[in-house]
Amino acid sequence: MKGSYDVTAESEAPASAVWSLLLDAHSWPRWGAVDALVQDRSENLSPNGRDEVGAVRAFRTGEVVTSERVTHLRPCELFAYEDSDNPFMENYRARVTLEEKSAGGVRIRWRGDYDAAPDVHPLLAPELTRTMQRMVTGLAEAAERAL
Repeated sequence: MKGSYDVTAESEAPASAVWSLLLDAHSWPRWGAVDALVQDRSENLSPNGRDEVGAVRAFRTGEVVTSERVTHLRPCELFAYEDSDNPFMENYRARVTLEEKSAGGVRIRWRGDYDAAPDVHPLLAPELTRTMQRMVTGLAEAAERAL
């Protein structure tokens, strides 16, 4: 079954502060809904926290490890990735877009599409939306704390 989520948050931080956190896989457990970065299942991570297209980032949440491949970067505007290994979804693609607000700060939109088995989808869809809302809110708040 096809599924999707589309969540947003606003931050008083500039897009550059949000962008730095998105690029740095090591920062995600501090602000996101993941417990840890699994380095031995990741590939091509940047030692200076500026992952590039092609980097594979593996994250553990509870006992489950999933990994994603960075597919597109447009600095301070677009961060895109797709699943590399996920036991619950297939064909997962996500995009994080940053839009500067006229009064300052940034609007963050995180959206994704995926396929899930019919027996998994009814449970996965609402939980994934809640999780991704925690991710985008955590990102917005972490960027503000970094100022």
